Amino acid sequence: MTLTVHHLGISQSERIVWLCEELGIDYEVKRYERSPIMAPPEFKALHPVGSAPVIQDGDVTLAETGACAEYIIQTKGNGKLIVAPGEKNYPEYLYWLHFGNGTLQPAIVLCMSLSFAGLSEDLELVSRNNARTNHILACMDRRLSAVPYLAGEEFTAADIMNVFSLTTMRTFRQYSLSAFPNILAYLKRVTARDGYKRAMQKADPDLVIEELIGAPPPPLAKPLAARFQAAQQGK
Repeated sequence: MTLTVHHLGISQSERIVWLCEELGIDYEVKRYERSPIMAPPEFKALHPVGSAPVIQDGDVTLAETGACAEYIIQTKGNGKLIVAPGEKNYPEYLYWLHFGNGTLQPAIVLCMSLSFAGLSEDLELVSRNNARTNHILACMDRRLSAVPYLAGEEFTAADIMNVFSLTTMRTFRQYSLSAFPNILAYLKRVTARDGYKRAMQKADPDLVIEELIGAPPPPLAKPLAARFQAAQQGK
């Protein structure tokens, strides 16, 4: 049966669409609009957790980005986009493969949550987490000063797992990349790939790639901007 990727608009499930495009596998995308901010009921009904992404492959239904990516790579990837155990850069591949969801994304989400809560930037909790996020980005920037891709000389699934947090995620948590020139150069490199362009056309055709990869933060995601505008009008 054909693999189905259930994609929530403007979400990390774009990674799975991109992965499928890079692998060149047979799959279909079912896209869901946010309602108005979170996933709609029909998406939440796909899996008990109710968050994106969700994939279905025959009688298999799977959530969690990392799990979905590994499942697809191991069952359909034919050795593409991975670094095998025993290869010199295998440790680096493994580290950066898990860096996105293990380190980078949680830091950005915490920054976003503190901002949405209306906490002052002067509070120690907020300033400390902002400093940690900048440190994380600086570590990535240093890595990319030495190699063209996170795992080394070749594009891999490790890149797919990290780019969302540096691009589309910034439409929710707006932050600048001006202090990180190597990340900016890297984003130009990876988003120029045909696989990324095809994936974004299927996943979120209204997003402008040039805005996502620039140093200034891109515009707020439309559902979020609409919510803020409504809140201001209600005051």
